[in-house]
Amino acid sequence: MDEAKIIELLDEHGIRPTSNRIMLMMALSKADHPLTMKELEDLVDTIDKSNIFRSLSMFREQHLVHVLQDGADAVRYELCLSHEEDHDEDIHAHFYCERCGQTFCLNDIPVPKISLPEGYRMNTINYLVKGVCPKCQQ
Repeated sequence: MDEAKIIELLDEHGIRPTSNRIMLMMALSKADHPLTMKELEDLVDTIDKSNIFRSLSMFREQHLVHVLQDGADAVRYELCLSHEEDHDEDIHAHFYCERCGQTFCLNDIPVPKISLPEGYRMNTINYLVKGVCPKCQQ
């Protein structure tokens, strides 16, 4: 994703496009898997940890990132490409490899719809499959 598209995406979500936010969004958009805070820190080492955390919190509040717990209890972040705040058409399953510790997006596997009992309201859903990835099986 280029910088102009990132600025447009930030604007669409009501977020002022600062250089730090643009760099974080670039890192998230280039990633081929959801990133931990530590991985983001390593990728954008010119931004301090507190600024990264504040930006990610804002991105989450504005529905610009998905936040998921992986199989190792780490929090991971990935860019959300949904266009609606009330309906997230970008929700997909994830796979956690118990050998290498990598979390993979399974973009072609949608999260199944569930019906909650009356009185419950869902804010988000996290569908994680644990096992061994193809690379680790070799």
